[in-house]
Amino acid sequence: MPLEEIRRLIGTHARPDMRSSIDGLLLSRVETQELDHSLADPLLVVMAQGGKRLLLGDEIFEYRAGEFLVVTTDLPVTGHFLDAGPRTPALGMGLVLRPAVIAELLLEAPGGRPDHRIGPRAAAGPAMATGEAGPDLLDAVARLLRLLDHPADARVLAPLVEREILWRLLTGPRGATVRQIGLADSSTSQVARVTRWLRDNYAEPMRIEDLARMAGMSPAAFHRHFRAVTRMSPLQFQKRIRLQEARSLLLARPDDVAGVGHVVGYDSPSQFNREYRRLFGVPPGRDATRMRAAAGPHLP
Repeated sequence: MPLEEIRRLIGTHARPDMRSSIDGLLLSRVETQELDHSLADPLLVVMAQGGKRLLLGDEIFEYRAGEFLVVTTDLPVTGHFLDAGPRTPALGMGLVLRPAVIAELLLEAPGGRPDHRIGPRAAAGPAMATGEAGPDLLDAVARLLRLLDHPADARVLAPLVEREILWRLLTGPRGATVRQIGLADSSTSQVARVTRWLRDNYAEPMRIEDLARMAGMSPAAFHRHFRAVTRMSPLQFQKRIRLQEARSLLLARPDDVAGVGHVVGYDSPSQFNREYRRLFGVPPGRDATRMRAAAGPHLP
């Protein structure tokens, strides 16, 4: 069974930083069900063992062994693994979704236009979707993972298998969602330009009019499409990015709560403390102390 082989290969090659010798391929081995706040990139995740539950805005996405998750733009998400422990860790494979490769596949469909199996252009929808990983997709994933044991072959064959995996996605039940990544004029791609800017410039003040211009939309249309894709308003999105970046900074600067708040864009220490506690459940100083204790000697 491909799923059993996928489990074995992930268990053999997974590293703490999740990276692998194949560009764009990530491997995850997690033994805890602790709540996690993270920034998700455009990614395909195939779960081989255990599961994961993610919260995007107010919407819940859950996927388990034999199922996949697709993320189509940069997103701040909250989630935790399911049925994960030292004896049965959650095992997953991630593949970075490259818009250029997806665009090439759309152009190479019969007749120089998207294959009818890929489906029509979808209206703006959430930037996350789950589905069942069918036999063809699992077989391609297993062949990509096998290349980790054959580095010389991987340099030539990995890009070919990556294209096959993407084609399986495009021609599957979530094809219309994945297709949006490769279309420069899709609502998802237009919103993605803004989410990338917000991720890189989270401490900067923002104006909806400027963000709408960046997306090539009117302010009203931009606000509507942004919420449809991210399940958040632009202000909520920026706030989540700021607070999650602050949490990372606090690991290195636990005694400088006010300074960290200022770095991520908060002029008011009390507002920073209040919003940090609302998201993470504890004040920033106490959270930093807890995180450093949990990291122990592994903290640089």
